[in-house]
Amino acid sequence: MRRAVWVALLVVGACNQKSGPARAVPSEAEPREQERLQMVSKQIEARGVRDARVLEAMRKVPRHRFVPVSQRASAYDDRPLSIGHGQTISQPYIVALMSELAGVKPGDQVLEVGTGSAYQAAVLAEMGVNVFSIEIIEPLAKRAKATLAKLGYAQSVEVRHGDGYAGWPEHAPFDAIVVTAAPPKIPEPLKQQLKIGGRLIIPVGKGYQSLLRVSRTKDGFREESVIPVRFVPMTGKAQGR
Repeated sequence: MRRAVWVALLVVGACNQKSGPARAVPSEAEPREQERLQMVSKQIEARGVRDARVLEAMRKVPRHRFVPVSQRASAYDDRPLSIGHGQTISQPYIVALMSELAGVKPGDQVLEVGTGSAYQAAVLAEMGVNVFSIEIIEPLAKRAKATLAKLGYAQSVEVRHGDGYAGWPEHAPFDAIVVTAAPPKIPEPLKQQLKIGGRLIIPVGKGYQSLLRVSRTKDGFREESVIPVRFVPMTGKAQGR
């Protein structure tokens, strides 16, 4: 009788174990994946971003690895977060929107002005492009390089410390330029470093700004205002001009 009860308990225990939750905390092999999936579904797809490569990149890149440890609990929230030195990592939707507006394809050459945490650069790299990123704050540039190396993006993203106002002429022309800080006016050197058919995605203005898509055609440039935004100001030469 005791043997029968013991066997029954084992069977019940096995059934309960099988039907219960797999784990309470995500494993390191699948870190915070559910949060990323919900972020894409609720914050990005729900607002109209449709580019499949953008959505897949946003699902894959571990956003929590690009913010300070003190901010990681909020990494997938629908808002920008401080990364120190008066700078922020952009709201997930804005990163996705700018990536979609850039209209890049695998193998493209992309300039990013304002590396910051390097999250935007990693998303672009995940989409198969080569990124040249400039960061004016040296500690952030060093941190970005280290983060990208740890996560395996160093071969696709080159980070340089410097003022991005003048772009990166050595690697121009670019298929797209993405600017993650707002100048009062569009820097002319950035426009000139676009390929014909290339796109410059940039917030422009003081205080609240307008996110612009500037397309270069064989006849000149075409500007489109997309949405109102609020980015940190572009420092350096942009403020002196």
